[in-house]
Amino acid sequence: MTAMLPAGPGVGFKPEHFDAVLADSAAPLAFVEIHAENYMGDGGRPHAQLSALRERFALSIHGVGLSIGGEGPLDKPHLARLRTLVDRYRPESFSEHLAWSTHDGAFFNDLLPLPYTPAALARIAGHISEVQDTLGRRMLLENPSTYVRFAESTIDEVDFLGALVARTGCGLLLDVNNVFVSAVNHGTDARAYLADFPFEAVGEIHLGGHDEDADEAGAPLLIDAHGSPVADPVWALFEEVIARTGPLPSLIEWDNDVPEWPVLRAEAARAGAVLARHAHARAA
Repeated sequence: MTAMLPAGPGVGFKPEHFDAVLADSAAPLAFVEIHAENYMGDGGRPHAQLSALRERFALSIHGVGLSIGGEGPLDKPHLARLRTLVDRYRPESFSEHLAWSTHDGAFFNDLLPLPYTPAALARIAGHISEVQDTLGRRMLLENPSTYVRFAESTIDEVDFLGALVARTGCGLLLDVNNVFVSAVNHGTDARAYLADFPFEAVGEIHLGGHDEDADEAGAPLLIDAHGSPVADPVWALFEEVIARTGPLPSLIEWDNDVPEWPVLRAEAARAGAVLARHAHARAA
């Protein structure tokens, strides 16, 4: 077990922002997050930058390649590389996705959905336990953005996540944009989803942008693209979540069409203002 992330705003670190972040002595950041797979080499500029950031900020490591939801066993060499990275930087948090990306030796550059069944629950619980045993720490599991549903699913997503927490002791990473994207895509109620969410297990929140499209029938289709500002409906959901839970570590994800640092900084400051407002309300 390690210390928790501080309950403030964070950003996903991008190398082009390195000089600006370090020069910004008033940056409204409590932590930074990196994708694990970008730092699995032994050295070079990525590690030099990350070492400098680690001296100043709390650190969240976010995995995108473990394929926690895959039907096959976890990739042992990948897990070993992850253990090396975690041992090197001792982050306050490690997280991965409720998704799969590998099958029968093939890797797909995407986070793919899975049916929620008792068999999947048992398999994924085993994978989570293996990760936690290997890393010697609790991991957080992120709720997915989804575009299809499976006829064979017999467990609601929120119940599935809660069962994984109960079986493994893992925590959860609540991606509020994913909740909104999935609700729009499936014609469901994001607030009803959140009403039953196991907030006591949440160790981090993600906020990101999405693209708007339409499916073949003309119905709204949202894509979790991480290439634009957080949308107003997602900010509204975030405000409601924090009103319920109190301040939590809250990250701005912006992975595509990355803006200049002042734009990302402003998004982080907006998240920080929500956290501060509810911290003051609870203290009053």
